[in-house]
Amino acid sequence: MQRNTRQRKAIEQVLEGATRPLTTDEILKKARLTVPGLGLATVYRALNALQGDSRIVAVDIPGQSSRYEKAGLKHHHHFLCTKCQKVFELPGCSYSGHGDSSLPNGFKLEGHEVILFGQCRSCAK
Repeated sequence: MQRNTRQRKAIEQVLEGATRPLTTDEILKKARLTVPGLGLATVYRALNALQGDSRIVAVDIPGQSSRYEKAGLKHHHHFLCTKCQKVFELPGCSYSGHGDSSLPNGFKLEGHEVILFGQCRSCAK
């Protein structure tokens, strides 16, 4: 990241303190608590720079905007709440098909991504 402005620092702090992947709008809202005049374009520029520096990664949910989380986390999966649309991290990996036995003959597994969906604890009440 080239410049370490007050705005970028606020965005970094939001992502560092996040307990789940956040949308750009969530990042903007939380960072505006520190820097009230922060704009969406600045958030996008900061996110691109942080991704370029491999400090954050995008969590892509098909048909939705990306969410962002800290890079370097242990392999994990995500849960999408179909009611509030928040994405949550699920600890560890529950996929038991790591071996080639679950793949067609001749295929080699290089990775996987699992997204579960339903209602989060708050929405299920």
